[in-house]
Amino acid sequence: MAPPTGPTAGSAKTMIRVEQLTKYYGANPRPAVDGISFEVHAGEVLGFVGPNGAGKTTTMKILTSYLAPTGGRAAIAGYDVYEQAIEARRHIGYLPEDTPLYRDMSVLEYLEWVARVRKMPSSGVRPAIRRAAEQCAITHRLGSLIGELSKGYRQRVGLAQAILHQPDVLILDEPTSGLDPNQIVEIRNVIREYGKQKTVIFSTHILPEVQVTCSRVLVISDGKLVADATPAALGGIIERARGTQLVVDFGDQAESVRGKLEKIPGVEFVRPFSQDDADTEEAAAPHGQLLVASRSMPGGLDLRQEIFRVASESQVPLLEMTRHAPLEEVFRHLTQHAPQAAGKGEPAAGA
Repeated sequence: MAPPTGPTAGSAKTMIRVEQLTKYYGANPRPAVDGISFEVHAGEVLGFVGPNGAGKTTTMKILTSYLAPTGGRAAIAGYDVYEQAIEARRHIGYLPEDTPLYRDMSVLEYLEWVARVRKMPSSGVRPAIRRAAEQCAITHRLGSLIGELSKGYRQRVGLAQAILHQPDVLILDEPTSGLDPNQIVEIRNVIREYGKQKTVIFSTHILPEVQVTCSRVLVISDGKLVADATPAALGGIIERARGTQLVVDFGDQAESVRGKLEKIPGVEFVRPFSQDDADTEEAAAPHGQLLVASRSMPGGLDLRQEIFRVASESQVPLLEMTRHAPLEEVFRHLTQHAPQAAGKGEPAAGA
């Protein structure tokens, strides 16, 4: 298959295209990346998650033309990352996991240097620096030496250089690693804002980041894609594998209906919903919430309808009911069972 010839190749809105990408290191018989395929479109924020050694960083290095693939192909904005590396790189902003900065430069000097390396027009350098500095909240640090900045500010400087030329595709490898909660929120906001108009792909092992930042998630394990779905849709994988789990809120009257919920045909257990279940940063799960689990419902019954029936017959107000499938558990299930990935936007088949 001939390589793409430019931005008109394929869909105009397809900013990243990966086809059967494979990467072997040396004589190692096990590939670091094993025949993965996916597309990312303009306006998407894609989370790329997987355990250590799964192939995330290798994939990103191939996308940025840092590594050549062993097989398959990848294109950025229609340009093949191997055959047309220079053209592809013009459309990319990249922040590696270990942010490479010159610590003896001031922030302003460093960003000016990055602009020269990228051959940006001199008339547009200062406006571009001002825009990137504002987006990353480092305007008041432009005169500071990079070596004197905290890790959080150094990460912001690294992000500023990645978006300085307003690239169509922003590739970030573990952008929030090692940051404190406030710094994580700030970087997260920059990613979300940038992703409204451009394309962002970032790897992370912090799964709550995926839930609040990404419009779509790819899960990779042992070099293979095992899921491609929205964060919400990934929950369906666990539901099919273990049955339904619902969080129901009865407030102060939770204990009065707990016994009746346990008698619903198909229900495996009912217990208080705890902070360990919540998978959030809240201090504690709300009082009065119960976790109701069923493997299967006999006769095609719907667990939600049965819970509502119990509440109605008991004349106890049902304040809230939501499906429960923590992303942490979805991740464990996918990477332990490693099913084959389905098409874009769908959880892995047979999970």
